[in-house]
This record gives sequence, structure tokens and C-alpha cells, in this order.
Amino acid sequence: MKVWGILALYLMAGLQLSGLASGFDWKSLVDQLMTVERAPITRLEKEQVTNSSRTKALSDLGAKITALQTAATALKDETIFSGRLAKSTTSDSTWSIASSPGSAPGRYKIAVAQLATATRRDGASDIGQGLNTTNDVSGLTLATLATGVAPTAGTFTINGAKVTVALTDSLADVFDKISDATGDDVTAAYDAATDKITLTSASESVITLGAANDTSNLLRALKLGNNGSDVVESSGLLGAIKTTAKLNAAGLRTAVTNTDSNGAGTFSINGVEIAFDVDGDTLAGLIKRINQSGAGVTASYDSVNDRMQLINNSTGDLGVSVSETSGGLLAALGLTTGATTARGDNAEFRINDGATLTATGNTLDASTHGIEGLTVTVDSETTQTIAISADTSSMRKKVDAFIEAFNAVQTFIDEKSKVTSANGKVTTSVLSSNREVQEWARDLRSVAFSAVSGLTGTIQRLENLGIDFDGTTGKLAIDDDAKLTAALTNKPEDVEAFFQTGSTGFVAKLTKLLDRMESSNDDQQERITKNNSDIDRQIGDLERRLEQQRELLTSGFIKMEEAQARIQQQGNALTNAFFKSS
Repeated sequence: MKVWGILALYLMAGLQLSGLASGFDWKSLVDQLMTVERAPITRLEKEQVTNSSRTKALSDLGAKITALQTAATALKDETIFSGRLAKSTTSDSTWSIASSPGSAPGRYKIAVAQLATATRRDGASDIGQGLNTTNDVSGLTLATLATGVAPTAGTFTINGAKVTVALTDSLADVFDKISDATGDDVTAAYDAATDKITLTSASESVITLGAANDTSNLLRALKLGNNGSDVVESSGLLGAIKTTAKLNAAGLRTAVTNTDSNGAGTFSINGVEIAFDVDGDTLAGLIKRINQSGAGVTASYDSVNDRMQLINNSTGDLGVSVSETSGGLLAALGLTTGATTARGDNAEFRINDGATLTATGNTLDASTHGIEGLTVTVDSETTQTIAISADTSSMRKKVDAFIEAFNAVQTFIDEKSKVTSANGKVTTSVLSSNREVQEWARDLRSVAFSAVSGLTGTIQRLENLGIDFDGTTGKLAIDDDAKLTAALTNKPEDVEAFFQTGSTGFVAKLTKLLDRMESSNDDQQERITKNNSDIDRQIGDLERRLEQQRELLTSGFIKMEEAQARIQQQGNALTNAFFKSS
């Protein structure tokens, strides 16, 4: 049989074996026989390693092909070659400048004579009630004083004398402290009729208020600051609105009568109706409702002057209209009778010393200056020159990225498919036998060298952009930087046509080739993977057969050992029998 034939060959070769019974090391022999029999498995495993290396190389190549596809697709972005840069030639300009793709390159001098401002409606001042209904202010503490500016504790100075106050002090307490500090020379009093405080010098000397080291703001809160006389009076009414109190308890000087039985009413600003409830709304809440409405204004309360203010959200000479039925909330807030309107200004400017143009806002675009694609937001009444040019930097980055990705594919193919010879020894690479991959490199070079047909512009091939293959490295490179810069700056439309024209442009042709390469690459990896799976099954079958063969050999040799042992036992018995008889 085959195994015994091989065994005979090993014996003839003079192998020295030993066994327990027979003196024959049959286990070592079986191991050597199995090693010989594993030769086909070893060849298959080596083939698998080679296949895995090829799959890895193809996978890496696929990633580089995908990167090249991405870089090529980026060259088809509609905004790349029509991109524009716009900036002021004034180095410290605070103007905001933007240009849309396709804007006409050029220089535009913009002289701003007047900025646009918003219309403002100032309500009447002193809409709040006075601090108190009587001249007796002993019940008013500084903590609860309804002034536009909240008082703070600390010290203030009158005629060089320090007066120390606490928030728990009543206004009458403060008056007494002023009198004590000045030796009864300066006295203070509140007049409910005028809602003002008056300081009077008994000696008719000039009253001097305040010092640099004062820590309380009470003099400012009481609007006392006009030095130079022996009588000083608050510069304005002292009472102010409580913005966080309900409207019916906010301290409005004028009562709101135009409401229903539940205290609800309405008014309109710029034609937008706004509802209110004097029993449920606060002034702060009402202001928020106005600002969030569609009235297009920003409402605010000026606590220092105790007045409301409406400012248009849009600049320009636009009106602010208010309306309500008599006795309404707007009248109580001083926004009807007694209110004044400061109309906004339109922006005024000139382009390249032309006629004066106007705009309601400070953002000047094609609708106001006629320069298509240019938008300038001005914030100063100055003259600046705006330069619009092709965005060559962004274009160049896309071109550079394409060249880098193209060379990455070519370099990888060259390295993984090269065959070298040194000292008579030929060395191959993992993809040296893959003719299809090598063909891809030739196809890529062909596309890079070819012209795009049907174009009428000056750019019909990469060479016209100053891009060619380097004679030393064989890589795609920019060999004429000035030519590329000139093309991107002066002929961006021609560059765009070269790369992006329909199905015949450079990117379209390259993409078609890359799609074919990617599909083939995937197919090759799939075939190799399937082949390795088939090899796994073959190795499994061979391993099982070898295991069966090992078991048969082992069983045979064991039986041989057993037979040899029995023969030895019989021989020993005969020897013992004859020896004893003699």
C-alpha cells in the first residue's frame, strides 16, 4: 500500500527509530509522513496569504480611487470657478462686504454721506404718579421709593458734610440727617404737588452737593445735582412706573378707562392690534408682547425720564403709527398726546462719483446700487473702494487637491505592480500579475493628457492650465504656476467649461473611468474572497482525510506493538521453560 511503500522508503533511507516493544519509533515516522502529506495544504495556505495581500492592496487602492472621485467631484461644484472675493481697500474697514458667485470683477468707490437711522417715537415724560400723595414722606422708605433709579445705602455729601443712609430709613429720616449734618443750615422738603424735593440753605449760601468718595447714589436718584445756588430742586418729577406691578397698580399718573368690565382692552401699533389686561398684565410683560408682535417696533421704558419709547426695527424714513379709543392705555403711557416723533434718515451714498442714491437701510445691495452680486453693510459715513476679484485661492485648493489625489492613485498602482531586477534576481510586487490594474494607470494618464472636445475657450486640456506630468517623477504637477494663476484669475469661465461641460468635460470623462475602476476593483476583491473561502473548504477536507490516515497508521502500529509484545512474552516463556529444565 502507499503508506507502507513510503514507510519502506524511510526505512531504506536508514532512519533510526525506536519503540517500546519493537524498538521502532513509529510515532515520529507517522509525524513525518503527515508532514509530507500536508504539502498540498501548505501550498493552499500560502495561496491564501497571497490572496489576502492582494485583497488588502485592492482595498487600499479602492480608498484612493474614492478619494480621487471626491476631489474630481469637487471640481464640478457650480460655485468654485464663479466664486468671488470682495473686500475694502481700507485696511481697518468695519464694513461688512459679501459677493455672490458670478459677480462682475471690478473696483467700486462707495461714498456714504449719511447712514440710515430708525424712526423713534418718544412718549411724554413723567407718566408715573408722584412719590407720595402728600408732603408727609415719613412712610416712604428708601427700599420702597418709586424713583426711576433705585437708591443705594451708603454716604453722600452736602456742603462737605457726610450723610449716612440705610435702605430702612424713611425719606423724612433722610431729611433730618441732612439738617443734622449741616447744622440746620440745609433743610429738605418734598412737595407732592410738584413731585420734587427742594434743598434750602438758611444762610443763603451756595449749596454744594456730592463728593468723589460718595458711596450712595441717593442724590442722583432724587435728581439733585444742580449746584451753585442756595436753593436746589429736583431736575424732574421723581415718581416712576413700577414695571413689575400689575398695570392698575403700577403707579400710572393717568387712569386707563377704556376697558371692559374685566379690565381688558386693545390698542394698535403700525396697524397691529395688541390686547392688554390692566388687572393681569405688567408693563414689563406688555413691552415683551409688543416686541414679539408683528408691529415691527421695539418698545422700552426709560425709567430716568419716566417715559415710554417706540423705535422702528427697520431703518429709514418710515413712520410709527399708534391708535386707540379715548381713555386707552397708550394715552396713559404718554404715547399719544404729548409724544414726539423723530423720523429716521435714509442712507445716502454715491457709486464711483455718480448721482446720489438712497436706501432705507445700511445694507446696500443690487436693488439699491445696481452692482449685481455685491452686498455692503456700511456703518460709517466714509468713502471706501470695494474690489471684487475671482476667488483664485478656493479654486487653487480644489485643483491642488485633485492633483494630490490623482498622484496618490498612480503612485500606489506603480508601487504595488512594479517588477524589479537586481543581480539577476527578479522581484515582483503584490499586484505585479494584475494586468487590469496596470491598465488603469495607463487609462488615467490617457484621460489626463487628452483634450476636451467641443470647447471654444482657451482651456481645452490640463496643459493649458500649466498642469503636466513631471519628467523626473512621472507625477502630475503644476509646471507653470503663472499660467494657472492667470487662467483662474482672467478666464474662470473657460476653466469652468473645461472641467464641468456636460458629459464630455474633463471631470465627466474621469468620473466615468473611475466608476469603472471602482466596480472592477470591487469585483476582484469579491472573487478573491470567494476563492479564499473555497480554499478554506479544501483545506478542511484535506485535514479530515489526513486525520483519518493518521488514525489508521496509529492503529496499525499499535497492533504491531501488541503483536511484538506477545511474541516477546512467548519467547521469554520458552526461554524460562528450557532454562529451568536444564
